[in-house]
Amino acid sequence: MKMADGVTMLRRNRPGTKAADFCRWPDQPFEEMESTLVVQQYIQQQICHDPMNVTQILTPPESQDEGVWKYEHLRQFCLELNGLAVRLQAECHPEACTQMTATEQWIFLCAAHKTPKECPAIDYTRHTLDGAACLLNSNKYFPSRVSIKDSSVAKLGSVCRRVYRIFSHAYFHHRAIFDEFENTTYLCRRFTSFVIKYNLMSRDNLIVPILEDEATLQTESEA
Repeated sequence: MKMADGVTMLRRNRPGTKAADFCRWPDQPFEEMESTLVVQQYIQQQICHDPMNVTQILTPPESQDEGVWKYEHLRQFCLELNGLAVRLQAECHPEACTQMTATEQWIFLCAAHKTPKECPAIDYTRHTLDGAACLLNSNKYFPSRVSIKDSSVAKLGSVCRRVYRIFSHAYFHHRAIFDEFENTTYLCRRFTSFVIKYNLMSRDNLIVPILEDEATLQTESEA
């Protein structure tokens, strides 16, 4: 990246960079980004700038292909969800969480096996994120980061449904871990807004009440 004064800035985290300083370089306009990974770069820039501003993060640049936009966001969600998975390992042990559950009403089967079956919650989490990574990095379905076939975009909904269960298990069974992670990343809030915006999941399956405050405020303002 070349600054206005002619100085070239390398947009990378050098060895020894402190965590608080990661990706703390100046913002770059979307139209000036030159890379096949430009959409990923732009999304990550928006998150780094203000993770609380979900609306801004989910707003695509003008004329941006919607399929690529959805695909890159889902890649980013899975990338960040690994952070929650690492935190869950501290207490989500196979002996304690023998099934992937969310409240006493929801038990999920793991699709990573030849025949879907029950898995301990932490194994379900790992299997789901691994499976999502394999699909999203598949040259068969997603050979390009610039354009994506509609038939491949159609597969994103099933990935959303599976990875959302990680949020729901954490919320209902490991609330302290969920809250600590969410208060920093706002990831479940962003994910929920994302799947609603693009109709990737049924609202009946969105069981984490993450957007209730916004809905209440909106109702009061309309009254």
